Order: sequence, then C-alpha cells, then structure tokens
Amino acid sequence: MILDVKKVTWQRDETTILQNINWQVRGNEHWCLVGLNGSGKTSLLKIICGYTWPTSGEVNVLGNLYGTVDLREVRKSIGWVSTALIAQLHEHETAFRVILSGREATIGLYSVPSAEDVKKAEDLLITFGCAALKNRPFGALSQGERQKVLIARALMASPRLLILDEPCTGLDLLSREQLLAMIEQIAAQPNGPTLLYVTHHIEEILPCFTHTLLLKDGAVDQAGPNDQVLTAERLSRFFGVPVNVQRSQGRSWISLGEEATV
Repeated sequence: MILDVKKVTWQRDETTILQNINWQVRGNEHWCLVGLNGSGKTSLLKIICGYTWPTSGEVNVLGNLYGTVDLREVRKSIGWVSTALIAQLHEHETAFRVILSGREATIGLYSVPSAEDVKKAEDLLITFGCAALKNRPFGALSQGERQKVLIARALMASPRLLILDEPCTGLDLLSREQLLAMIEQIAAQPNGPTLLYVTHHIEEILPCFTHTLLLKDGAVDQAGPNDQVLTAERLSRFFGVPVNVQRSQGRSWISLGEEATV
C-alpha cells in the first residue's frame, strides 16, 4: 500500500476543510486527484506530506503510520512538484544546480555533490530534453522549462511517491502536451515512482493514470478506476451541470451539454 488515508477530517477554526476522507493507493496504480478551486486538494496534499496534521483520522504513507515516525525521513521518499515552489527557489541558480538540490530537498545547493549525483542530474536533463538549459539561470526559463526542471529536481532523490500539483498551470497547448509526454515517460519506468497527479482539467488525465479521485467541497465525491469515474453521468453530477464526454487517444475530453449552454 502506497497511501492509506482513513476517515481524515481537518478543521481550521470553525470551518471544516476536509471531511471523512478515505483513500487507498496501491503500488501498481497511478492516480489523478481532480477538484475545483477551493475543494481541498492542497490541504489534502499537505496532510499526505506531513506538513498539516489532520483534526482526526489516520494517515499511512509508504508503510509509515503518521504519529509513529519521523516525518522528515518520510518526506525524503516523497517528491512534490508545485508552482508554489518556484517562488522559493533562487532565480540566479542554474537549472543544473536546482536539479542537484533535489538530492537533499533543499532550497539552494549547500554541499558538494558526488560524481554520482552529477551524473544523475545530467542524465535527467538529457532524458527530459533539457540539456541546453544546464547553465541557464532558473529565473530566465519559461514556465514549461521551469516545470521540467522541478520534476527532474524531484526525481533526484529517487522518490517512491511523486506528487504533481497542477504542473500544467500557465502553460500553452504545446508546452502542456510536451510536459504531459514527459510524465508518461516517468510512468512507464519499470521502477519509477507511484504518481499522484493533481488537476481540475479532465483532459490532462493520461492513459497511464489508472484511477481518479473526485474531491468536492472537502469530501470524496467519487473514487475508482477511470472507466467508472470519468463518465458523463458521474462528471455531470460532480460539476453540477450536464457535460458530454468524448474519448480520444486514451484521454477523456468534456464539454458542456446542451442544457448547460442554453
């Protein structure tokens, strides 16, 4: 079991942000977490990564029951890619040094990397088609290039769980598809990490993702295999308006139904 969340509720002041969340992710699965803005996605991620403690419930990640382990050690096996991280990184650092810093999950590089680390960072640059970016300042990269560097940074520590928090935000169509193709590469690796992909765009759910959890108003609306969750009936109920679902190249594309567009 990669992730086992049982009856997790989180309250902030008098407001319930998450309510009775149950979610299990197994080693042969890659999941998408879908929710509209304000649905509680980021709050749930912070609990999974051990940055926020639930008001009640139980969290077990990679066989580690939270409350009985050193969360700092657990986080070394979790890669988290988020646009929020961009603001924390030093813009003058080269893309190569940003990737190397992922080995210790630090903001900035404060130790001399080993020859093995240097080789791994160079290989990641080549794998993701970013070799030309090696010595460019992180602040001079495009949004798409930054996201590729952040994913490579997360992979430096060989995480067992990789969380991609809305990585396509702000990308144009071509950059988005290039990034999604890179994510498919990661999913295809025999010993690669389990992926949790967070989005509010159904069309970003790639064929490599096996399951989807729909989060609505802080509660699980639906969770299960994609062919059961990504249906017109269930998505219409989730979004609160009639939607049509078309499938092409293993992906689902939605549009508003006639009743919703009148």
